[in-house]
Amino acid sequence: METDVIAIIGPQCSTIAHIISYVANELQVPLMSFASDATLSSIQFPFFVRTMPSDLYEMAAVAAVVDYYEWKIVTAIYIDDDYGRNGIAALDDELTARRCKISYKVGFPSNAKRSELLNLLVTISNMESRVIILHTGAEPGLKLLSLANGLNMMGNGYVWIATDWLSAYLDANSSVPAETINGMQGVLTVRPHIPKSKMKSNLMSKWSSLSKKYNHSDLRLNAYGFYVYDSVWAVARALDAFFDDGGRISFKNDSRLRDETGGSLHLEAMSVFDMGKKLLDKIRQVNFTGASGQVQFNAQGELIHPAYDIISLIGNGVRTIGFWSNYTRLLSTVLPEDLYLKPPNTSLANQHLYDVIWPGETAQKPRGWVFPSNAKELIIGVPNRFSFKEFVTLDNGTGKMTGYCIDVFTQALSLLPYPVTYRFEAFGSGTKNPHYDQLVQKVVDNEFDAAIGDIAITMSRTQTLDFTQPFIESGLVILSPVKKHITNSWAFLQPFTLGMWCVTGLSFLVVGAVIWVLEHRINDEFRGSPRQQLITIVWFSFSTLFFAHRENTMSTLGRGVLIIWLFVVLIIQSSYTASLTSILTVQQLDTSIRGLDDLKNSDYPIGFQVGSFAEEYMVKELNISRSRLKALGSPEEYAENLKLGPKKGGVMAIVDERPYVELFLSTNCKIAVAGSDFTSRGWGFAFPRDSPLQVDLSTAILTLSENGELQRIHDKWLKTGECSADNTQFVDSNQLRLESFLGLFLICGAACVLALLIYFGIMLRRYLKHEPPKSISAEPGSSKSKRSLKRFFSFVDDREPPKQKRSLRLSGSSMPTTPTSNVDIERPVRPIRNGGVVNIES
Repeated sequence: METDVIAIIGPQCSTIAHIISYVANELQVPLMSFASDATLSSIQFPFFVRTMPSDLYEMAAVAAVVDYYEWKIVTAIYIDDDYGRNGIAALDDELTARRCKISYKVGFPSNAKRSELLNLLVTISNMESRVIILHTGAEPGLKLLSLANGLNMMGNGYVWIATDWLSAYLDANSSVPAETINGMQGVLTVRPHIPKSKMKSNLMSKWSSLSKKYNHSDLRLNAYGFYVYDSVWAVARALDAFFDDGGRISFKNDSRLRDETGGSLHLEAMSVFDMGKKLLDKIRQVNFTGASGQVQFNAQGELIHPAYDIISLIGNGVRTIGFWSNYTRLLSTVLPEDLYLKPPNTSLANQHLYDVIWPGETAQKPRGWVFPSNAKELIIGVPNRFSFKEFVTLDNGTGKMTGYCIDVFTQALSLLPYPVTYRFEAFGSGTKNPHYDQLVQKVVDNEFDAAIGDIAITMSRTQTLDFTQPFIESGLVILSPVKKHITNSWAFLQPFTLGMWCVTGLSFLVVGAVIWVLEHRINDEFRGSPRQQLITIVWFSFSTLFFAHRENTMSTLGRGVLIIWLFVVLIIQSSYTASLTSILTVQQLDTSIRGLDDLKNSDYPIGFQVGSFAEEYMVKELNISRSRLKALGSPEEYAENLKLGPKKGGVMAIVDERPYVELFLSTNCKIAVAGSDFTSRGWGFAFPRDSPLQVDLSTAILTLSENGELQRIHDKWLKTGECSADNTQFVDSNQLRLESFLGLFLICGAACVLALLIYFGIMLRRYLKHEPPKSISAEPGSSKSKRSLKRFFSFVDDREPPKQKRSLRLSGSSMPTTPTSNVDIERPVRPIRNGGVVNIES
């Protein structure tokens, strides 16, 4: 730096790069570095230019691999310097973004002894995670892998992922000892992606020739070599542009650069590059295709489109199983340069890698964790219930927890391929049911390692905890007191409500009266004495119920009304028959609550179980006032409050989860479920976020369900009594209400009114035609209006004159030309020959 430097290429070491970056800043000299440390940036060091991908991208690729194989926890081993610490910090951030985490971090100095490394690996072997990320240099990394192989940590169940140091070592050395390769079988590593090109092939060929010339034939180019080569060309191209733009080389001394007393660094000999900023701008503007691919920097001074190869060590070589590109931030088997030609597709469904042979020579993906042999005893919280002890109960004498949920948990644990040490700790006093939100919060606060029991899986709880697969359904249902329909000698009246019976009977009479009005003037079957006409109306009305009416309708209006009425009768008759059949063959239950709407619209008290999430659900989701809710602590309180009812200090209904309800109903025959479940939930065991034990227990619960063991446990603890078959599901009353047929009655009523209006309109017209106004006024006595009304009704009541016939005697074959007088011909005259007489029928 004492010889007037205008650019610095290197170093590769991140620790040294930090120091030199300060010097480059002060002297305003561009620093072209291959250091991958993510904390080195142009924000802190304006003259720092990174000419290879940052560790941010490398760790994103490693985290993508971990997430792709669904491993949730990993162990990180790193060399304890800026490169190691900062790289693992970047990995931690990337894993956290994917809901994964580093469960154990361990660093070691670069000069660590073999015994220290052995102790480190022994400690890791006792941890639960079997996914190990190795972020070191080549020499300590190879030593660690060799020691791990000796400790049988390269066998079945383990996953080793090395950062790019391993790929750089393998690419740079043509001859790796067989012992070293054999000890790394199944290890994954990443390598900066270098696209295939003619320039790359030519450089490798030239390098091979030079290495043979100088007797270093075993030394080959790795990714760093390509980046170094392109860094030199980037500076050369930038200098061309710098000089073409009028740039010149000049320096000036800075009085602040001087040694302290007795110093030997000769800082005063260093000079500041006058046009360092201009050269830096030209470097950042370079854009060419080099041996490493496209050389172009973004606004942050990083290479565009960083990408990595995902490599698996197998046999004597390596196999590329896929690629990671910052362009899509996903894993793919498609070359990154091919992806750049298309719009980025960031769907996780597109992720894919080729198959891997894992450590232990197995193609089955390792689970990634085991229960540690020296793990602490798990403290599992269990609710100490006061009621419904069939689910969970504490024996005060022995302190043992038993019940349905306990059996499910222990049976599921027995299916795990590793032992789990645990102890139950009761939560709650046992004098009342505990609040389950407080129980699960203790898992969140790490006071309990897990919580098992009758714990409902709710949305709010899943935001802070992980739950196993549900082992029983537990939707909320409504309990309500019921009464049975008694089938007696008057059972035939039960299909219709009183209102329905009244309206139906009245409708029969009304329709009969309407038909009588429409038919009375022209139909002899609807005439006679008042007593005969009344009997005809009643008989005709009710005989239509069986379609047995004998009277013929002659008027068009009467036939129209009758057709509509017979359709109504058909619907009513069919409904009555179906309802009566159901009443006589199925036991019916009746309740004042028929579902969720009745519950919300009333103002009566509603009961819920102490500690249940039902209280908050009704308040927050159903908007039911908290003042209406009443906490109940036992099945006895359930029955007592439902028996009393809301008017005597009890409750209108109770909202609880189905498993409790089924157990309660098995011994309470006068109570039933109203409506159907209005939530769809289940019970599960609660674990902290990303707990591997949660995943394995979920698989075990599914196994219990498939092999029938779960049902056996259910039958053991939750036996249903004689009442359960009758009232576990509410059967709504089959009594038919007026509301169901209101539309039919309205249609029929409208038809009757319309027919009457038309009929009286026609009668009024005929009356006026038949009785001129002057003849009406001629009568003495009553007033004109009364006389007119009386004569009108008399006209309507009169029998319409029968249609007359004329008989004409034929003389020879000639027809008389003059007809008889006063013949009202309403239809065309149609002669009907009958012997020697022609009947003219109108």
